[in-house]
Amino acid sequence: QVQLVESGGGLVQAGGSLRLSCAASGRTFSTHAMGWFRQVPGKEREFVAAVNWSSGRTYYADSVRGRFTISKDNAKNVVTLQMNSLKAEDTAVYYCVGAYATTEYNYWGQGTQVTVSS
Repeated sequence: QVQLVESGGGLVQAGGSLRLSCAASGRTFSTHAMGWFRQVPGKEREFVAAVNWSSGRTYYADSVRGRFTISKDNAKNVVTLQMNSLKAEDTAVYYCVGAYATTEYNYWGQGTQVTVSS
């Protein structure tokens, strides 16, 4: 089993920045990738960003590319999402995700609220 715990959400004005972190614990030796999704009430979860745990290759949704940066710390099993130039449309619950022993995201965190006021 793997546990994912997010931190760093909150309220920020448009144009501001927030930093989300996700710490993984448990059977993390088979990490394939970690990333972030987000969800607005009434809408489907949306991919935000991901990082391949071995290669470090990063992936971004078009809507956040150039504003968000995902990074990882293999030793600490932590993935971080630096969010800059935030917009009102970035308001959502952000979920940390992990792919362990598979290429599919099979573990999810509880989610952390990000609210951007315009």
